[in-house]
Amino acid sequence: MPCLGDFAEPRQVADLARCAEEAGWDGFFVWDHVVFPYGAVEVADPWVLLTLIASSTERIRLGPLVTPVARRRPGTLARQTTSLDRLSRGRLVLGAGLGFTLEAEYGTWGEPAEPRAVAERLDEGLALLTALWSGAEVYFHGTHLSADGVTFRPTPVQRPRPPIWIGGNWPNRSPLRRAARWDGVAPMIIGSDGSFGPTPQIVTELVGAVTEHRTDGAAFDVVITGRTPADRPDAACATVEAIAAAGATWWLEGFHPGPGEYAQALRRVTAGPPRRGRSPRTRRREEGTR
Repeated sequence: MPCLGDFAEPRQVADLARCAEEAGWDGFFVWDHVVFPYGAVEVADPWVLLTLIASSTERIRLGPLVTPVARRRPGTLARQTTSLDRLSRGRLVLGAGLGFTLEAEYGTWGEPAEPRAVAERLDEGLALLTALWSGAEVYFHGTHLSADGVTFRPTPVQRPRPPIWIGGNWPNRSPLRRAARWDGVAPMIIGSDGSFGPTPQIVTELVGAVTEHRTDGAAFDVVITGRTPADRPDAACATVEAIAAAGATWWLEGFHPGPGEYAQALRRVTAGPPRRGRSPRTRRREEGTR
């Protein structure tokens, strides 16, 4: 979900997350922007949204997709993520990336927006963040970031740390190499018309490109965003099954901040995930009528 427009109202987003859990979805993720590069729109802080989401749900995974680590103080990010993981009893996934656009995320505030420098700060930020999550005393001295004898307690519930998914724009290969060092990849795949454009062929190519850089055999998530219809469950299942067969482990229904999108999101979420069989909400509704 965006953190923009109609999705900038925290209570509405929390209601949507509660509906998602009741309908049988497995996760709820939000964008992270301070300003939006395309016009003056209402923007919500993602950590406030995620706090309400964590408080309004009990089971689903949650997190930012993605947070621009380079524009956040590592100590502050370590406190926010740890508190959220503890509040949610270990349900946080940290989506991380460069940010979009770099000029909006960094240049707006007079910070360097050169891609290589932002990428270096992202890599250092993730290394420092995971060290702080350990609870051990941290001495870190990088090109951009430092920590000298810092011990962060308490630690996240998830050990050794919450999972980290790396975002990026397909077909850029740099985020895939970075993602291979962590726990998952969450690419943005956009079609020629500007809409979400994942295909089984693209996912197969993407999985192959990431696999080239992985050698440990550990579990790894491939997180694909697209749109499926609320009123055609068989078509939705067919779309997602083809993407899963190509190597995806998560399918995210993606929404934009435009007019009417919140209503569409509510309708799609309430209809339940694209799985064969009935959603939990549908089963409860049928059982209640017997």
